[in-house]
Amino acid sequence: MSKYNDLWEYVRKSEKESFQLTFGEIQKIAGIPIDHSFLKYKKELMEYGYQVGKISMKEQTVAFQRIET
Repeated sequence: MSKYNDLWEYVRKSEKESFQLTFGEIQKIAGIPIDHSFLKYKKELMEYGYQVGKISMKEQTVAFQRIET
C-alpha cells in the first residue's frame, strides 16, 4: 500500500479528463504533505487510469490527466 493511496483513489473517482490540485489540497486528501518522494510514487497512479502531468513548484500545483485505454 502506497502512502499516496488516498490521493490515487480520489483522482480515480473524479472521472475528469484532466484537472489540477494544489499542494494544500493534496495534503488534505492524502493526509500527508507532498514531498520529493512524490516523484517516485507518481508512477503508481497509472494503475488507476491517470498520470501525473506538470508539477509547478511556483504555483504549487500538480496536474492529473486520464490515460487513453
